Amino acid sequence: MIEGWVEGDAAKQRLSAVMLHARKAMVATFVLSAVLNVLLLSGSLYMMLVYDMVLPSGSIPTLVGCAILVLVAYAFQGVLDFIRSRVLLHFSAAVDVDLSGDVHKLMGLMSRSQATMDSLQPMRDLDQLRQFLAGPGPSALVDLPWMLFFIIILFLLHPYLGITVLIGGAILVFLTFLTERLTSEKNQKLLQLAGARQMVADITRRHAESLFALGMEGRIAARWRTASGQFLAAQEKLNAISNSLSNLTKILRMVLQSGVLTVGALLVMEQQASGGVIFASSILSSRALAPVEAAIANWRGFVSARQGWARLKSLILAMPEVPQADMLPAPEKIVMADDITLGPPGLDRMTVQGVRFGLRAGDGLAILGPSGCGKSTLVRGLAGIWPLNSGAVRLDNADLTQWPPEIIGRHIGYLPQNVELIGGTVAENIARFDPDAQSEDVIKAAQLAGVHDLVLHLPDGYNTQVGADGRALSGGQRQRIGLARALYGEPFLIILDEPNSNLDSAGEEALSNAIADVRARGAVVIAVAHRPSLLASVDLVLLMKEGRAVAFGPKEKLVGHLLPDRRPAPAAAPAAASA
Repeated sequence: MIEGWVEGDAAKQRLSAVMLHARKAMVATFVLSAVLNVLLLSGSLYMMLVYDMVLPSGSIPTLVGCAILVLVAYAFQGVLDFIRSRVLLHFSAAVDVDLSGDVHKLMGLMSRSQATMDSLQPMRDLDQLRQFLAGPGPSALVDLPWMLFFIIILFLLHPYLGITVLIGGAILVFLTFLTERLTSEKNQKLLQLAGARQMVADITRRHAESLFALGMEGRIAARWRTASGQFLAAQEKLNAISNSLSNLTKILRMVLQSGVLTVGALLVMEQQASGGVIFASSILSSRALAPVEAAIANWRGFVSARQGWARLKSLILAMPEVPQADMLPAPEKIVMADDITLGPPGLDRMTVQGVRFGLRAGDGLAILGPSGCGKSTLVRGLAGIWPLNSGAVRLDNADLTQWPPEIIGRHIGYLPQNVELIGGTVAENIARFDPDAQSEDVIKAAQLAGVHDLVLHLPDGYNTQVGADGRALSGGQRQRIGLARALYGEPFLIILDEPNSNLDSAGEEALSNAIADVRARGAVVIAVAHRPSLLASVDLVLLMKEGRAVAFGPKEKLVGHLLPDRRPAPAAAPAAASA
């Protein structure tokens, strides 16, 4: 469970829906398995009839009749087996549909909260669960109880046959539990090593250019080899255990079948059973032991699915509840930071402490301070990206958490310090991938950000593909398109984290004009500033130092008194040339 998350009733209801689907699927599977396992007796009965009735009588019509009956039984088996596999396939798809929304939210929440668990793990857990449910594993587990049914039939044929198979079955069941004991912990360890290996792969993918330019590829490659070697070694050990037990099971099964034939032959020689019993008992013993062998072969998948379901269940139950109804009017008057304290998720250190201020419609606030004083942390808290340890961010006196994310996102525009666009077109990125976005709204946001002409000069204009993370564009282009994205939909609160860090003079002028325009319509602008040029666009200043707000007020009163002089020192007069 992620620290700070608590169980919610809505999550329990969603999981209850999954369990309802599971119960329906299991009932259908058990019924189909019952009929299937009864029909599996047809081969043994046919063998006994041929040896005990047809051969002694020499009746061809009887042989033909028996053959037709067994073919019909086999046909029913095939149909029922197909239906059972379709039921499980449909169930696995239903589980994916029921949980995919929660899994997607979990990945986002875990990425924002910087959880110790890999944020992609919920997706892998869901994939593992779906693949297991759609495979032969559930059928093998459902067939396991029917082993007793076939053993009882063998007892009816002769007690010695039943005892022989019962002893062999007990050994195989013991091997099943041994498989569980030997693989469960190792499977969990393998999962952790896979996550560590994936992290190194992500570093290589995300920082490929820096690694190459700084000559770090070899060092990261060494880390990759270490992580990959540990993963492969653990996987090899796990596979060795699973394969060894699976092979041992197959050998024991063959030995047991030979033992059943031997016992059957002795019974026939002692005239305690008919000749057909030899072959019928061989088939029945095979059917009795087949589910155990299949269960051992699929046990690793079962363990992975069980562990994945346990992780998903605990995370979904602990996932913070999201308000479902849009009961609040759009904010239009006040933005308030009410004594907020927060820090990077996953760390105990609070890098912003007790910040309090209030802004009205049309205000522009610049957050100033030295590096590491908590400016970016503060704006992440104001945007609702990082959870607050205490206090509240209020829009028109309503706590930010009272809005669903999809709704509050319409009222907040956010430009992060490092702008990463999403693979798609320029228009899609500006429109925040809104499928109902209108072209005029996209163009309006671009014009407001002063990026319209820049977009028109791109190869395909607004339909230009930006590439993964916007890599097809320069840093300045990404930042200006990111500004247009923040302004799209005319949000009330616009938060800009160092919005001019990659801008040239034309970009800075467009940024200043955009801030003036949105303030004129009544929006509130909060910007982290390092360059003095941004101060011309705001009327208020918040000065941060060591995570605390040391001053807040009108720009004219604070800049000259509290901020260090940013003017360059005059150059020294050149020394007079000596005569």
